[in-house]
Amino acid sequence: MSPPGRVGRKSTTREPIIQEPEPFEPEDPRDAARDQDEAEAIRRTAGVAESARANRGWWDRNADDYQREHGTFLGDGRFVWCPEGLDEVEAELLGPPEELKGRDVLEVGAGAAQCSRWLAAQGARPVALDLSHRQLQHALRIGGGFPLVCADAGALPFADGSFDLACSAYGALPFVADPRLVLREVRRVLRPGGRFVFSVTHPVRWAFPDEPGPEGLSVSGSYFDRTPYVEQDEQGRAVYVEHHRTLGDRVRDVVSSGFRLVDLVEPEWPVWNTSEWGGWSPLRGGLIPGTAIFVCVRD
Repeated sequence: MSPPGRVGRKSTTREPIIQEPEPFEPEDPRDAARDQDEAEAIRRTAGVAESARANRGWWDRNADDYQREHGTFLGDGRFVWCPEGLDEVEAELLGPPEELKGRDVLEVGAGAAQCSRWLAAQGARPVALDLSHRQLQHALRIGGGFPLVCADAGALPFADGSFDLACSAYGALPFVADPRLVLREVRRVLRPGGRFVFSVTHPVRWAFPDEPGPEGLSVSGSYFDRTPYVEQDEQGRAVYVEHHRTLGDRVRDVVSSGFRLVDLVEPEWPVWNTSEWGGWSPLRGGLIPGTAIFVCVRD
């Protein structure tokens, strides 16, 4: 993650920064559990650099558990936008699958690159980018043959106009202190007419406890309180940070970054989905929105 204000390194290479698979050795899950138990959850300010440092470390420590817990739901080669299970095969938010062939696509916050793997199967040329080296090790473990890049979404290492499309399924944007840095970088690397689609936690959920049961149905805080959620260690150092933006904030961020917002999708919880994912559940999903998907165009 880069210091505040750094401009993305302009590069014309499309080769992966990580090129050779490394042995996958699962980390001891007790280490991540111990870190979580020792963390104190508070609300306080957290800037760009602190948020980046904390979240890179958190995802590196917790990537194994994340893929172990959610890998089956996500699949190795599906494009799932959210815990509701909305699939790009049905949604076509990036466009009809037959029109993806030959398109250069950037996936921001790719994790194990499941979405990029699906895009490659449609004939697209994806690049999967993530801040977490450990997440990209999982992408290498599964395979795919497309470039993987370990970099900060706020300082993309690509030349202007490198991509036709960009996508992000819960990647980067919920965790950065200034989402406009990411949005402006994505716009920079998109060609005119390019589309950027990203999903984030629905802003209304910020007012509710992050619980899947009945206790998660009562408002516990102000929707308008934008103070970040921070987990910190005994020395007061942030080990996880999540930032809140109201729905209006998100729209203004998109527009002020030079995009045109063409759709805002709020997926309903489908009857077939009986899974719980953190605070997402069939109970809550039937009553309040859990995800917001923004469909943006670079004119």
